Amino acid sequence: MKNYKNILFDLDGTLINPVEGITNSVKYALKYFGIQVSKTEDLYKFIGPPLRESFSQYYGFDEKDTEMAVTKYREFFKEKGVFQNILYNGIPEFLKELVIAKKNLIVATSKAEIYAKQILKNLGISDYFSYICGSTLDGSRSKKGQIIQHILATNNLSAQDSIMIGDKSHDIIGAKETGIDSIGVLYGYGSFEELQKAGATYIVKTIPELQSQLLVEYLNER
Repeated sequence: MKNYKNILFDLDGTLINPVEGITNSVKYALKYFGIQVSKTEDLYKFIGPPLRESFSQYYGFDEKDTEMAVTKYREFFKEKGVFQNILYNGIPEFLKELVIAKKNLIVATSKAEIYAKQILKNLGISDYFSYICGSTLDGSRSKKGQIIQHILATNNLSAQDSIMIGDKSHDIIGAKETGIDSIGVLYGYGSFEELQKAGATYIVKTIPELQSQLLVEYLNER
């Protein structure tokens, strides 16, 4: 693996397990439309992609209902869901090692930026990142490719020195759209087949494996 300087992390399914906060917020939104969800696992598909895209695709909502669904989702999320997130084991230690190795860490998430910043602060890891970028509340910046491009342009980063890490196909596709390499992780909510089909540059199974790959040169020198 190349010695990448800029490490872009997806949030949901990569740094944190957001399943409780996201699924509870989706249930709340769907309840407004009289839709009951019997199996929470059916809502795992909401983890990762932009909200508007998911409500439209999975429930056939038109533009008006999609906007209402997003409004109701955020109504619950900002009060309760934002606190229902868990760090994956080993993430704080991993981030600390990357910073010590002088890597530039950035968050690139489809989650609304205001909530991403709050979650990272709540969990005590926001200071590891030089920049946190998410979607805008009005949806004008929501797709992962748009978010990555904004990060590269705003921070004047070289695509060749940057890599995107995520657990879903849209992370990998967004990286390809912006000309950067990618790592698909299998401890989140995507499958090997999904990540491979999307064209991930690398695929790893665990956080220790991810750490050893990104820090191989640093660890050898140390």
